[in-house]
Amino acid sequence: MIIATAGHIDHGKTLLVKSLTGTNADRLPEEKKRGMTLDLGFAYTNLENATRLGFIDVPGHERLVHNMLAGVTGIDCALLVVAADDGPMPQTLEHLAILDILGVPRGIVALTKIDRVDPARVAEVQAEIKLLIGRTSLADAPVFPVSAVTGDGIADLQQRVAAMATEAQAHSATGHFRLAVDRVFTIAGAGLVVTGTGFAGTVSREDRLWIAGHDAQARVRGIHVNNEDSATGQAGDRLALNLAGLNKDDIARGDWLVADPALTLYRKMDVRLRVVAGTKRPLRHWTPVHVHLGASNVTGRVVILGADNAAPGSEVLAQLVLDAPLGACIGDRFVIRDQSAQITLGGGHVVDLPPPRRGRAKPERLDLLAALDTPDAKAALTAALARSPTGLRVADFAAARNLTQNEIDAALAAASAMAAGAPPGALAISANAWAARRDELLETLDNFHTRYPDRLGPAATQLRKSMGSFIPETLFDAIAAQLVADSTLFSDGMLLYRPNHQPGLTGDDAKRWDALQFYLNETPESPPVVHDIAQAAGMPVNGVGKTLRQAVRMGLAVQIAENRFFTPEALRAHAETFETMIAAEGEVGVSPFRKQAGIGRNLAVEVLEYFDRIGLSQRDGNIRRQLRPVPEVFGALA
Repeated sequence: MIIATAGHIDHGKTLLVKSLTGTNADRLPEEKKRGMTLDLGFAYTNLENATRLGFIDVPGHERLVHNMLAGVTGIDCALLVVAADDGPMPQTLEHLAILDILGVPRGIVALTKIDRVDPARVAEVQAEIKLLIGRTSLADAPVFPVSAVTGDGIADLQQRVAAMATEAQAHSATGHFRLAVDRVFTIAGAGLVVTGTGFAGTVSREDRLWIAGHDAQARVRGIHVNNEDSATGQAGDRLALNLAGLNKDDIARGDWLVADPALTLYRKMDVRLRVVAGTKRPLRHWTPVHVHLGASNVTGRVVILGADNAAPGSEVLAQLVLDAPLGACIGDRFVIRDQSAQITLGGGHVVDLPPPRRGRAKPERLDLLAALDTPDAKAALTAALARSPTGLRVADFAAARNLTQNEIDAALAAASAMAAGAPPGALAISANAWAARRDELLETLDNFHTRYPDRLGPAATQLRKSMGSFIPETLFDAIAAQLVADSTLFSDGMLLYRPNHQPGLTGDDAKRWDALQFYLNETPESPPVVHDIAQAAGMPVNGVGKTLRQAVRMGLAVQIAENRFFTPEALRAHAETFETMIAAEGEVGVSPFRKQAGIGRNLAVEVLEYFDRIGLSQRDGNIRRQLRPVPEVFGALA
């Protein structure tokens, strides 16, 4: 268990930690010379039951609150230190407010320096402390009068600390591993070492880790947990990781080491914000602030969602707009301080990542944020899908909540979500929303048939853009593919149409088509180009092109290049040849396809490029792989 100290400067935090552990947590020469903690200090001790305790000794000076915040973010036990002679001081109040904002659930108050005052003063300060903590997350914290000089009360405090360690619940090891880096240094013979608090997941030797938001990757050579060598580490541990593959200049305090490279950085985040009750005035919309999250400290502004300001002591939905990108996951706690970094204004936890570009304060958006404000991923996904008419990206949801594949699969199953597309762009959508978008697609297509009875149907892109509301291409393609698969729609590879819709050519086009289709069917696997057809038929090139393009709109022909038209049956035959070759080899090149299809190289290139455009295949260098089966692209055989 990790315990962080808190309290005003010169109230005896470091000396108290030394009395409890036997270790001086001041590690910098300047700290020892000046007798004050400038940065984070660490000390460890073993209890009788073999539990190892770690103490983070944080600075108490007001100018060093940013260092204090780097130590307490992510801890779940606090030791608030108040000197009996001074009583609660400004940094006592600010540190207490920070612990409360961060929701630290367990704590102890040490009333130090009782050797300097009489018993009446001890009782007076003790009562004052009880009053101060009464409305905070440390309301139930016991107060122990102690003296690190005489040893009075130290044994009782040690006993209570041991009991608190026994009561503390182990951190969940769910999610991918995340470490908030607060120190970076090198050790001769070992190399780069980073330290920090584990926020989620587990890490083992030889694991690969990334710096969030960057491509830099490292291998874990060694692990220290609470200053002892270990094969593994997990959330809640105080960790030191010996890394290979990075230099000291590659990583710094405030960075995140993560096991999933999808965990990234954000410039905006929607949050639940609580304003400190003791602030003198409301927190105004667009107030410049310092944002502390993990071991990071970045500047930015606060956007109050749905209001102009937030009153002292109130809790509101807000958005943090940052000047530099920051690593975060939903549920992470943060603190905001004023522009001069002298006053703590409030804090809270992250609710959603990344927020939409527009409409951040619309009523429907605020309703969604309220529904997402839960640590339960299954409940959050169910609520989000119920409010998302076009679904959401599964990868974004999983990264924002730091979910493993098993965890996101369980959430999708619990939400009865339908899937559209393949990772990483896969969407999840509710069954109701799927049905609504399907009906909208069919209605739009029926309207097209009514308006253009002489056309076979629209291209997929045209139909999608004609729908009444925006629908992502991934979702449209998935719905259309299902409709084609169950023969609700037919497709010739490009155009979509209802099975009972039968357009026909009229006038000169009908007369020309009777002659032109002979030339398309004479060598269907390799039809002549438009100019050659016109010459053979004794017709003008412009007239032949016009009729063939109209035949395309009727579904009687398919245009694969500017001057090349196929019959639908012949083009499907080439697609089936492609699929057969894929089944045998897993990939298809131009030359093997040309030989198998019995066509020239230039035509083979045109056919394969057409297959790429309609989503049957995807080019990868000189070869192609199949994306979707032929029946899904061209429809079931009539």
